[in-house]
Amino acid sequence: METLKTIKTFYNIFVSKVYSIYFCRMNYDLNKIVIKVKALYQKYGIKSITMDDVARELGISKKTLYQYVKDKSDLVEKVLQIDLEERNEFIDNLAKRNLNAIDELFEINKHVNNILKQHNPSTFYDLKKYYPTLLNKVKCDKRKKMYDIFMNNIIKGKKENLYRKEINEEIIVKFYLDRMENTTNSEVFSDKEIISSEVFYELFIYHIHGIANANGIKSLYKKIKELKPGKNED
Repeated sequence: METLKTIKTFYNIFVSKVYSIYFCRMNYDLNKIVIKVKALYQKYGIKSITMDDVARELGISKKTLYQYVKDKSDLVEKVLQIDLEERNEFIDNLAKRNLNAIDELFEINKHVNNILKQHNPSTFYDLKKYYPTLLNKVKCDKRKKMYDIFMNNIIKGKKENLYRKEINEEIIVKFYLDRMENTTNSEVFSDKEIISSEVFYELFIYHIHGIANANGIKSLYKKIKELKPGKNED
């Protein structure tokens, strides 16, 4: 009986390790697929890229591709998910740098600008038209993260004597998020303007002016002078 128990234990451990290696490999391959597909979507938009295009670009059969994703909607969702994961990683790393509140906002602005440079307007249009449920989910996830970022930033700025003590954090954060989100639904801005770094930068500077005290304004323009002329990033 002891020998049988030992064999069963060994077998279970072996099977567990095999499955672990298999799923690690599957996840690794899936991650590579999603990153490549993300680049395709950024370049050509979502609607114009078929699953045949994806398989051809990856050098695999559609049958193999469907081992990793159920369908195109599943693939689009995974691309959006990796975007969220990259954003969360940036936020976690930013928190470890111990920057002051205004420098922290500049880093956020630079990060967003880098995203916008890679963004294809048709990608956002395709999400809005063909994947509204996914887009709404992403917006909700993003809203929660951005809420936490800006709330923590305002609290930090007050402690550092860079922001006005009397401002209501809850109202300011919600107002800023609402303004950002409504810009994407604007009938005044074109789709191209909506995702432009200039529009976001002006909104960003406008936000700081609204919450900063005299020390904060000095810190803001000192930071701007450190940047290259005509640029809002290093």
